[in-house]
Amino acid sequence: MIWVVIIGMGVLVFLNRYVFLEPRLPVQLGSNVRQFLGFAVPGMLTAICGPIVFMPDRQLNLHLDNPYLISSAIAVVLVLLTRNTLVSMVLSMAFFFALRAWG
Repeated sequence: MIWVVIIGMGVLVFLNRYVFLEPRLPVQLGSNVRQFLGFAVPGMLTAICGPIVFMPDRQLNLHLDNPYLISSAIAVVLVLLTRNTLVSMVLSMAFFFALRAWG
């Protein structure tokens, strides 16, 4: 049963990608749909990272001793200042690990 679910989901994901990425198929998305899909990635990242940053111990933690909160704020500032994703990610991860080792 598990293999059927895994294979079925693989086929579903493949067909979903194929329909929109194959240039010979006559499927075109409207501008409103494209604009709406532009919000999918930030929304997904917020849904994944939000609980990790704000609730590391399954409780809301907005104190300055929360290394997740401080490191994510540093990451946002670094992205805005450097406009370089790799540099911002490496520096904010180093800052996070330094905070975890120090605290």
